[in-house]
Amino acid sequence: MEKTYNFKEVMSKEERLAPGHRMCAGCGGTVTVRAVLRALRPEDRAVVGNATGCLEVSSFMYPFTAYEDSYIHNAFENAGATLSGVETAYRVLKKKGKIDDTFKFITFGGDGGTYDIGFQSLSGAMERGHDMVYVCYDNGAYMNTGTQRSSATPQYADTTTTPAGTVSDGKVQVRKDLTAIMAQHHIPYAAQTTFTGNFKDLHTKAERAIYTPGAAFLNVMSPCPRGWGYDSSELMTICRLAVDTCYWPLYEVIDGKWMLNYIPKKKLPIEDFLRPQKRFKHLFKPGKEELLAQFQTEVDRQWEALRRRCEL
Repeated sequence: MEKTYNFKEVMSKEERLAPGHRMCAGCGGTVTVRAVLRALRPEDRAVVGNATGCLEVSSFMYPFTAYEDSYIHNAFENAGATLSGVETAYRVLKKKGKIDDTFKFITFGGDGGTYDIGFQSLSGAMERGHDMVYVCYDNGAYMNTGTQRSSATPQYADTTTTPAGTVSDGKVQVRKDLTAIMAQHHIPYAAQTTFTGNFKDLHTKAERAIYTPGAAFLNVMSPCPRGWGYDSSELMTICRLAVDTCYWPLYEVIDGKWMLNYIPKKKLPIEDFLRPQKRFKHLFKPGKEELLAQFQTEVDRQWEALRRRCEL
């Protein structure tokens, strides 16, 4: 039986990401890391892997790191491979009696290092079934290098490589559904979450991911105030709108069984999520109504497909 979630108790746990890092105020990536690491049991140790990106350049400068646990930085493309190798070495040493402590293996990567450049090594690590968790802090673009589009960038978003203007309406393509792709690797646990309410959904899924034997994947929508164009104080509002418009559904896949964790009492129109973000301001100019309608149609299509998978 799972332990009842206690917000005060969880938030009182000792931080494993120390203050003094250089992440932006209101950064969703930092919130993701702190929340996931809080799901570790106090007596357990961790090896944290980190693909190149905002999080890495802001929390690590050799020989200093903001992490209280063992930390490995590696290139964009090999975060999954690196930690799968460390996990394998740990199992061998544990079997030989050379290590007594319990270690958990958690890799963090942005969408650039997860959806795109690091997808091959991530897919391999998941398919091989290493006892590790890969956490994507999905902020929807290559934010560290100037907000270039990634395959996680929403359709019609204005980025530096898909600029909205007189000849373009932003990114043309619909974003990749990476959580579903990871679930199709037949891993024991895959889930999608973000920051809502008292963080119960994120904490519960992080705990399940960490303590489910085998490979696990956690996709956390982690808004970027700089890249998305909203005030940092509105972080939680943006996340709630993403969930209540069904742009970012909360669900998990446990041993192949799809489960929807939240159904809005009143599904909001997608424009409620898009309007507060400057990256979508061009969609609210006269003559762009059809683009908003197309965005809504795609959100509805994906939402209904997910409901069917969850047998709702």
